[in-house]
Amino acid sequence: MYTNKAYLNNSLIDIKDKTKPLIVTSCGTYKLYTRSVFYTLRPKGRIDFQLLYIVSGKAHFHFNGKETIVHAGHMVLYRPKEPQQYEYYAEDQTEVYWVHFTGSNVTNLLRSYGLTNDKKVFSCGSNLEYQQLFRAMINELQMCRDSYQEILEMYLRQIFIKLQRYFKTSLKIDNAHAVEEIDKAASFFNEHYNEPINIDEYAKEHHVSTSWFIRNFKVCTGLHLCSIFFPSESTMQRYCFKIPAIILLKFPVLLVMIILFILAVFSKKPKECLLLNIAKI
Repeated sequence: MYTNKAYLNNSLIDIKDKTKPLIVTSCGTYKLYTRSVFYTLRPKGRIDFQLLYIVSGKAHFHFNGKETIVHAGHMVLYRPKEPQQYEYYAEDQTEVYWVHFTGSNVTNLLRSYGLTNDKKVFSCGSNLEYQQLFRAMINELQMCRDSYQEILEMYLRQIFIKLQRYFKTSLKIDNAHAVEEIDKAASFFNEHYNEPINIDEYAKEHHVSTSWFIRNFKVCTGLHLCSIFFPSESTMQRYCFKIPAIILLKFPVLLVMIILFILAVFSKKPKECLLLNIAKI
């Protein structure tokens, strides 16, 4: 299992601190490889807040004795003293980021960003910026450089703001079914990033039109599906994935270099077609 985590003052003890409105006390990430399962059981919960982000795969949570499977592109929010029981399985290829936080005004802050008391498990979309913010928090808490606590608060607030914007955007979707379908698609693309995927066929298999799928994917995730085609027989109108869009999203120079390299390599092989997916806001 890969893990990277950090704790305020290197303390593993739950912290309740009301000296400031918002304080990040610990954060980290887990990804299972060889370890078959990772359990967490806290019958009495914790005295702080916890936010978990499922990046890939899925996680198994238990609320009031009932299991809830949470897929990639979702977050789970635990409040103080709420019982916590969840597990990750290696076979699910689960990758999770988490953060614990406390403060004198956390409840009001969460409510102001749309994280009301009824939001426990919610869709947040698949966005590389969430991962970047979590990694930045881990790094700051590990390095403890000047004013790191203020930076940690800013990063966490950015996550809250992105969630708020996502919630408002999701209201524009036709219905709840659309949100569910796009969430499933994002999870599927994450898990099968190294396989060619035909968007037309995917949409047909899920009984929606390609235009409906692309439009709602944009609204739900903030990303637009585009394709660069290297033509061969009857492939011009296909939508396919080969490289995960999320990797190239923030590196346009690298993307151009890859495209030029592939053009040079494959220009002499007309019957071979390399299809790249590029998601661009």
